[in-house]
Amino acid sequence: MPVHVTRPAGPEEVLAGPAVSAGLRQVEKRLRSLSASSRLPSVSRAVTRITGAGGKRLRPALTLAAALALGGRIDRRTVTAAACVELVHAGSLVHDDLMDGAAERRGVRTLNAELGDARALVVGDFMLARAALTALSSLSKPVAETLAATVVELAEGQFQEAAELFDADRTPESALCSVRRKTASLFRASCLVAHPDGQALAEYGERFGMMFQILDDLLDLGSTAELLGKPAGNDLRQGVYTLPLLTAVRGECADLRPFLGRRLNEDEIGTVLARLRAGSMAEETIAHCRGLAADAVAALPGIADPEAAEALHRLPYACLDGAESLLVR
Repeated sequence: MPVHVTRPAGPEEVLAGPAVSAGLRQVEKRLRSLSASSRLPSVSRAVTRITGAGGKRLRPALTLAAALALGGRIDRRTVTAAACVELVHAGSLVHDDLMDGAAERRGVRTLNAELGDARALVVGDFMLARAALTALSSLSKPVAETLAATVVELAEGQFQEAAELFDADRTPESALCSVRRKTASLFRASCLVAHPDGQALAEYGERFGMMFQILDDLLDLGSTAELLGKPAGNDLRQGVYTLPLLTAVRGECADLRPFLGRRLNEDEIGTVLARLRAGSMAEETIAHCRGLAADAVAALPGIADPEAAEALHRLPYACLDGAESLLVR
């Protein structure tokens, strides 16, 4: 008899309450409109291909849940703010793929592979600028400033990571700083733009964003291509030394230090991954992330809306459970 393993609820399922789900359908319509807003049809087609390629829509869902949590409604303003957040996220991924030389994302050819580096670069620029301009014209100056400041942080985090590729002396503190800028800043912004009182959820968004990225970094080292649906060990191939790796190398896996600071062949990558998985890297990283999850939940204000309260309390732990289910034991 086959054994059926129950998969933990993912973050998108936790945020799939009726109000948020209905709001996300409106976000999709607004996102399609923004994606097709260029005066150049070829740019609109490129943006639409990226924003229409799928994804969990975690950041806009967080914006909608945050609006409910702070006593607001999911109205046209909230929907537009959520769409702008997703457009910033998608634009940053275009730039990430370009810098990484990636040919595929989610099983779809990247813009740089399809159109070339130069055109992919300006399409990513268009998406970031379109989001800021929409926020300024349709929302408010503070929301536009929040998104613009977030793009600055994204750029700084990406630059810092690129500057430290294959750096054997990179510190865990530096890796965390990059995570805060590259990932957590947009989760923080997702909460800030949700409501005029969004600052009340800013710390929640940042802590959750930190945890989310660290778990993703852990899975790249501690899971498999079969479980992830994408190659494992990509950070090692690209010379991105993340917190789980750096912490392990400074502890029980100090024997792996000679593998840092240079490009590795596939056999060497396999050796490093096997050594990391045999140690306590996963357990130590999960423990660190559980602390971030607890900090995020502790930062939540009182929430009257039951859908938002349940979703925001469950969200960090759903991500933790999902990541643990994908780790090689």
